[in-house]
Amino acid sequence: MPSYGIQSVDHALHLATLLQQEGPLRLRDAAERLGVARSTAHRLLAMLVYRDFAEQDEERRYVAGPVLRRQALPEPAADLRRAALPHLEELTERVGETTNLLLVVGDQARFVASVECGQVLRVGDRGGRILPAHLASGGRAALATRDEEDVRALYAGPDSPVDDVEALVRDLRRIRRQGFALNDQQTETGVTAVGAAVPGGSAGAISISMPTARYERRRLTEWAALLTATARRIGRDLAAPG
Repeated sequence: MPSYGIQSVDHALHLATLLQQEGPLRLRDAAERLGVARSTAHRLLAMLVYRDFAEQDEERRYVAGPVLRRQALPEPAADLRRAALPHLEELTERVGETTNLLLVVGDQARFVASVECGQVLRVGDRGGRILPAHLASGGRAALATRDEEDVRALYAGPDSPVDDVEALVRDLRRIRRQGFALNDQQTETGVTAVGAAVPGGSAGAISISMPTARYERRRLTEWAALLTATARRIGRDLAAPG
């Protein structure tokens, strides 16, 4: 281990490796493998769960989370992030809420970057988090740009997280017509988000996330207009040569 290594970081990476390569761990087993107190192991595992590197099964064991199970983000994610960040910073300044960049990979919406607002009560940095694409506002906005048969194929089969695929397809048609998607506490109680797809086939989307207590339906048209205009600017920057 490098001499400048931070022990807690090393422990967290060790746990992530164990979950990925060896399978489920109970809290006592994690503490024993690391040689630390159970309280320390619990804090480390809680952070891995928060960042989607781990989750708990029905037996309260810790297992590999979505980040460890899914394929890595495609290379264009870096270009998308570079193009989007200046525009997200401007959008956050204008709306006074946290803004996010997402990339849809399979049936998951991955948060690539966030720009937090300055309000005391705010939605925090979502970078690295993963949500079901059919529930997240940005995920649904990106799915709405896809061919309907591709969406049906994506959510076909007995293990599909979508109970009614045709209802989802109808919802995506509506989102495609209006140009934005709304997630009102579908993925997290107390959080509301509005999302729009980045044009150009990047599979990217942006969203505005806010505490539900500050969500005002009368402002939805305003937020959607700012979102879609920002998404178009990001798309143009991505398409620009050089």
